[in-house]
Amino acid sequence: MAVAGTDVDLVARVRALRPVVREHALRTEQERRVAPEVAAALADAGIHRMNVPRRYGGYQSRPSTQVDAVAEIAAACGSTAFKTVIQAGCSYIAALFPDEAQDEIFTSPDVRVGGTLVPDATAVRSDGGYVVNGTSGFATGCHDADWHLLTVRVEPESDSGDGLPELLWTAVPMAELEILDDWYVSGLAGSGSNSVVARDVVVPAHRTLPVGPLLAGEFPSKANADDPFYRMPVLLLFCAWTAPIALGLARSALAEFSERSRRRGITYTFHARQNEATLTHLQAAEAAMKISCAELLTAQFVALIESRAESGEPYTPEERARVRAQSGYVARLCKEAVDLLGSASGASSLHREVPIQRAVRDLHALNLHAFVNPATNLEIYGRVLSGLDPGTPFL
Repeated sequence: MAVAGTDVDLVARVRALRPVVREHALRTEQERRVAPEVAAALADAGIHRMNVPRRYGGYQSRPSTQVDAVAEIAAACGSTAFKTVIQAGCSYIAALFPDEAQDEIFTSPDVRVGGTLVPDATAVRSDGGYVVNGTSGFATGCHDADWHLLTVRVEPESDSGDGLPELLWTAVPMAELEILDDWYVSGLAGSGSNSVVARDVVVPAHRTLPVGPLLAGEFPSKANADDPFYRMPVLLLFCAWTAPIALGLARSALAEFSERSRRRGITYTFHARQNEATLTHLQAAEAAMKISCAELLTAQFVALIESRAESGEPYTPEERARVRAQSGYVARLCKEAVDLLGSASGASSLHREVPIQRAVRDLHALNLHAFVNPATNLEIYGRVLSGLDPGTPFL
């Protein structure tokens, strides 16, 4: 497959790969990482170029295009979609690093950048940079990543204990990190979200990005400073990136349920075909409505992100909190829809080769993600609606 220089046909190219992704979904889960053949096929389709700067051969794809592409992958395999999202998001963050660091990272538009936001590792200042040590969990896609954006707490130079710790993203070649064999989970099991370990890794100052200023919209890249694409709030983009994982899983579960209901009966009843039962009609309709509501919510907040990128108009605190709440609610609606379908699919659906049971587990896992968690996101939005501060800078 020849990779195009633009993303005009990106969604179509990814859609054409759905049979390949689906064929390897069970293997991906069993091996606890995305199958190399799938990773290579998606890279050949240009999926890693969505957030890479155009000057390096990237696409700078509209958020709506990215949503559609990720949803196509998720419809075939949730773990593969989750890995795609993390690497796409980390490529976006890498484009906010100092330009010297970008020249090192983006040696190819198809570079794979992973990362984590949990600051479990620490950094000590040294001449011209930092020495990093520690273990960082949930390093999604680390097995085939070229770079990792490792979040660190900078050790204070004094024992004053005043103020919050300084947080940095540090860009580290994956070859300098150790991968632990500790990813044994029930949902999104094929995402390869192992822990990575840094042992006296030296990171030059130009390969660091302060987290605090970034949340306030400040970053050191000069080449991308005035580009509206890179002025979009990172955390709101993560809302846009995670929602289609839920949508793709839910859509495919509904399609599978509809197909299976035509060829299986309901045991210990007179229904020779499940699709003939009134209960099935209610279950399918309710699931479909939940998915439709999730689609409308996603379209609404993605449209807001795109319109603000074009106009440059700032977000209000309520808008930022609402986007995060909407993304969490999308995940909840899709989880409820797939829970309903899964519970109506009979004991035969428990077999590992039946995709609907994996969709149930993947959506449960997605809803547990700290940034996606619907209850937390609703609380944040409710605080703002009640006239309080959101209680978090992560908006």
